[in-house]
Amino acid sequence: MTTRVALIGAGGHGLSHRRTLQRLAGEGRIEVAGLCDRQPVAPHPDAPLDGVPFFSDHTELLSVTRPDVVIICTPPHTHLALALDVFAAGADLLLEKPPVMSLAEHEKLASSCGGRILQIGFQALGSVALAELCASEPSGEIGVTGAWWRPDTYYQRAPWAGKRLVDGRPVLDGALVNPFAHALMQALVVAGAGGPEFRPVTLELERYRTRAIETDDTTFLRVIGEDGRRITAAVTLASPVFIAGEIRVGDAVLEYPTDRLRLPGESGFRHVPGRAGLLENLLDHRRDPAVPLLAPLGRTAGFTAVAEAIVASPPPEVIGPEWLTPHPDGSGSVVAGIDSLVREVADTGRLPSETGVPWARPGHRVALGALPAG
Repeated sequence: MTTRVALIGAGGHGLSHRRTLQRLAGEGRIEVAGLCDRQPVAPHPDAPLDGVPFFSDHTELLSVTRPDVVIICTPPHTHLALALDVFAAGADLLLEKPPVMSLAEHEKLASSCGGRILQIGFQALGSVALAELCASEPSGEIGVTGAWWRPDTYYQRAPWAGKRLVDGRPVLDGALVNPFAHALMQALVVAGAGGPEFRPVTLELERYRTRAIETDDTTFLRVIGEDGRRITAAVTLASPVFIAGEIRVGDAVLEYPTDRLRLPGESGFRHVPGRAGLLENLLDHRRDPAVPLLAPLGRTAGFTAVAEAIVASPPPEVIGPEWLTPHPDGSGSVVAGIDSLVREVADTGRLPSETGVPWARPGHRVALGALPAG
C-alpha cells in the first residue's frame, strides 16, 4: 500500500517539505494524508497539493488522517510534545533539526519511540561529499567557518526569532545552533570518521550580538572531545563578505552548502554531486530495515549537548557601534573585518579574546553532560 505522509508545520520552512511531498506524490511513492499549521497556508506553484486536507490542530490531523509517516517542521521548543503525540498515533517521524532542546529531552524522545522510526532533519548528512570526506578519514584539528549577512528583518520572521525565551521556555536560536547548525553537525560527524563517535566533553564559547536581539549573531566555539580532538567554529550573520561555510580538517576542506570538496593533494575544489533526501531515506528504511538511516536520533546527541550548553550560557556581549560599518547594500550594520577574523579563529583554534580583538570579552567555559550510550 502507498505510504501516507502528513506534515505538521506547513508554513515557512515547511514549504521545502511540501515541495518534496508534491514530488514524491507525483512519482507515486506516497500519498499526502494532510497538512497542518496554526495559520492558513497559501498554495505554491511548486507545491499546490490540490485536494489535500488542511488542519489547524495536529491532534485532529493525526486522528482523522491516520498517517504512516509524519514530518514535524515547527519551532524546536515544540518538538518533543509533538513527537510524543506522533508516536502515540503509531506513526514514524521525520523531525526537523534541531531535534530537542536538551539531553534530558533527547533521552525522553529516545525512550518514547516505542519501535517507531525516527529520522532527524539534518539534510546535509545525506551529502555524498560529506561521505567522501569521512571515508578519507582526515586527520588534524577541525575548523568551521561561515560568514553571512542577515538584516534585522530576519529576526522578525517568527515570534521566537532572536529570542532566548518564549512562554518561559528556552529557544534554540542563534548563529551556530540555527543557520549554521548543519556545519556544526557535519563537523561532529567528521570528527568521528573512521573511529569511535566524537563525544564532546568541554565547551568554550564567545557569543556576540550587533543589534537589539536577545541571542547571538556572531559566535565562536571551541569543543574538545573525549579523545582530545578539537573543533573550533567561527560563524557570523553580520558580515559584508560572504563565506558560504567551510569545514576544514588538516588540508581537506568541505564547502558544505555547495558540496564542493578538496582533499589533500588536490589543487582545487571539485563539486561532488548527490544528496540523499531524508524522507526518501526513511521510506527506504521502512521498506527494508537493512537500509541505514542517515540521521537517526543517536547520531545527533553530540549536537544536542553542544546546543544545550550554548542556549544555557550567559547572554551575548554587544559589539559596539564603533566596531560596525554599514553593509554595502545599506540594509544594516556589519562587523568590520569579521570575514578575516572567522577564518583566523577557525584556522588557529584561538578565540577572539585570546588574540587581542578589541571588542572581545573572555568566554564561557563549561563541562558538557554525559551523552547517552549508543
